[in-house]
Amino acid sequence: MVSEEMVQNALKSVKYPGYSRDIVSFGLVRGIEISGERLRVRLQLSTASPAVSRQLQTECEEVLKKLPGISNVAVEVAAPQTAAPAARPGDPWGGQQALSGIRRIVAVASGKGGVGKSTVAVNLACSLAYMGRRVGLLDCDIYGPSVPLMMGVNHRPTVSDSEKLNPLESHGVKLMSIGFLVDADAPVIWRGPMIVKTIQQFLGAVEWGELDYLLVDLPPGTGDAQLTLCQTVPLDGGVIVTTPQEASLGVVRKGMAMFSKVNVPILGIIENMSYFTTPDGQRIEIFGHGGGSREAERQKVDFLGEIPIFTEIREGGDSGLPVAVSQPDKPPGQAFRQIAVALRRKFNDEPQ
Repeated sequence: MVSEEMVQNALKSVKYPGYSRDIVSFGLVRGIEISGERLRVRLQLSTASPAVSRQLQTECEEVLKKLPGISNVAVEVAAPQTAAPAARPGDPWGGQQALSGIRRIVAVASGKGGVGKSTVAVNLACSLAYMGRRVGLLDCDIYGPSVPLMMGVNHRPTVSDSEKLNPLESHGVKLMSIGFLVDADAPVIWRGPMIVKTIQQFLGAVEWGELDYLLVDLPPGTGDAQLTLCQTVPLDGGVIVTTPQEASLGVVRKGMAMFSKVNVPILGIIENMSYFTTPDGQRIEIFGHGGGSREAERQKVDFLGEIPIFTEIREGGDSGLPVAVSQPDKPPGQAFRQIAVALRRKFNDEPQ
């Protein structure tokens, strides 16, 4: 007789579209019922894409029908629990309709502050735009927005005829941030519900248009902003930024656990500030080295790449001209471009 373990092992051969990981390791298999020759499997996805649902249903049915003694297979694919409800008339940011035209939504997260997450998000967005992708960057760090400074934009967005905000644009990337709406030196002293509402409006009440990638720069930690994002739109994946030392890696695991609990696939880990090379060629590993790749191996996720310490990266962020724009073919810019290539490959978006 077929056992639940046999069913799980069979489903491990089904990969999530665009990923090297299987649907079992992603935690998408939520129910297995075996009754004689009948087998019923229930999947819970983190995306509302009908194409993904159909593909997984077909592939699961194919592998399960090969199990001995099974003559009837039913695979049920449930809509994501974290998705927002369908848009209602008069609701400016309701549901998936508000994000139509955006092919992929990727969160850039970190367990703690100070690891250069926003720097990575900005340069990754610019690298994707440099390669011809249509890119948006949403700054969800309500208390400490840094995207306006790093992208060299400091004016107010306009309102469209449909009463939505028009995103600002810099270096070929569409942008939205609370930093565009408040004075530069004014503190944002808000409670959780206001943060939740703001992020929901940034997702649905902005004229993002057609995008290949919407990168979301999350604040550090696992608070209101992160949960709101996961509950408002089905994310296509999350990228974790860390530095090599254990103090950073320890809290990275908490961020990964959060994504896991809300069924957001983890695309991989990026190690920032990996090492510094002196003018005479000496390599100094200020924060250690290799912690990101070791953690990726431990967590069984992809390691997307490492970013050395370059003074040009800091200078680019301070001046509003990221190195991915000013030096795309030099080592500082190439470090981010290589990670952008790795990210595109996660979605079978192979560079030409």
